[in-house]
Amino acid sequence: MSRAMTRTWYRVAISRPGAGAPIVVAAAGEHMGVAVAAAERHAPGSFAIAVEVADDSEIPLGESIGKSALVELGAAPEVPVFRWPVGVLPVLSRAAAASGARPGWIIRPDPALLVIEAQAAADQLTDLFLGLIERLPSADNLEVRMLDHFDGAGRADVWLTSRIDARRILRFLDDHDDELLGNGHLEISVYVRAHRATLRLTEHKTVVWLAADRALEADVRRWLGELAVPAVDALVTVLDAPHFHYRPARSRDRRKLGDELYRERLRRVDTLRPAGRARTPDAK
Repeated sequence: MSRAMTRTWYRVAISRPGAGAPIVVAAAGEHMGVAVAAAERHAPGSFAIAVEVADDSEIPLGESIGKSALVELGAAPEVPVFRWPVGVLPVLSRAAAASGARPGWIIRPDPALLVIEAQAAADQLTDLFLGLIERLPSADNLEVRMLDHFDGAGRADVWLTSRIDARRILRFLDDHDDELLGNGHLEISVYVRAHRATLRLTEHKTVVWLAADRALEADVRRWLGELAVPAVDALVTVLDAPHFHYRPARSRDRRKLGDELYRERLRRVDTLRPAGRARTPDAK
């Protein structure tokens, strides 16, 4: 007999464009991504704007016999309405700290590197990241870093391709876009060795250009404009608020994703155990 999977209940605030003010629903899932997807299906065109684990008092009585999967809890509190990329959401009770979140890019001060960070709404993120890769003059390797909070592993596993070009990187990411780009427990990096630079999709679903020099700065600025990401004076991201990381509803867990990367001929080249890292709430 197969063992039943454990479900956790979450309070998910959803925005309902054209259908009234945001509401909170209680939704259940084997992991947070399942509950978020169920909440977003509750109303046409809705999207999640914050989440937290539900109290026992908010779990429907029918849950004990599996009769309920979602229930409306009423109007949402004051929560910033931003279409966060799949994989991250502010904690519902403390989401106000993310007020002002919007698409845009900014240069982050750094004494050693050029750091350009960009944020896009959920429906623009894939086009932004892949669009920048398409415009790179060269690309050499793809790295997939499974972070310590993925399935509570407590370690980061670094997977790396052999030397490949941008075309093959794009094909690989396009084939695994939901699995990789929507997983808030991963960081995806493309190395541009000729320019000592990295293009990274961070665990917080921002896109960052890190370079040892400014040779491509004007190009990156232009590319962001071509991809409809405006320059802004300040950039509020999910990192500015307590937040959760989660993976898409139908994505693989850590072990199965590792098996898939191995089948795709990536190599696990390092395992890191972060020391003294400040932790934000993690999805179950």
